[in-house]
Amino acid sequence: MAILNNHIADSIKAHGERTYPFECCGFLFGKDENDVRQISDIMPVENNQKENKERRFLVSPGDYLRAEKYAEIKGLSLIGIYHSHPDHPAIPSEHDRKQAMPFFSYLIVSIQKGIAAETRSWLLGSDMQFKEEQLIEKVIQF
Repeated sequence: MAILNNHIADSIKAHGERTYPFECCGFLFGKDENDVRQISDIMPVENNQKENKERRFLVSPGDYLRAEKYAEIKGLSLIGIYHSHPDHPAIPSEHDRKQAMPFFSYLIVSIQKGIAAETRSWLLGSDMQFKEEQLIEKVIQF
């Protein structure tokens, strides 16, 4: 199960809407305790894919290093990656599966005609297959 607050969810959706019609991407940080992932921070990064950004994203090795350092400084774990699917459902593609790392959460937001629609989370198991992860969005008032 993955839990995130509405402000983080809104930031991810806004990132996807801003980069539409291209895929956006970023990192998920938080704590992973007793099979519950509490997502408490994100780091948007540039999609470094050179071609076909409408259907692919690429995170640079430098961005991975920055994310790992950020997690260490903040006392958090790097628990996953988010990205958008412009005009496609929030379901991992075969390309997503081939590029994924086991045990990370993969949060996908579907952006339909420039508007965030559905957000779902997926886990890649040791069998290299995705299974849907329950995603709970908590509403926090400021």
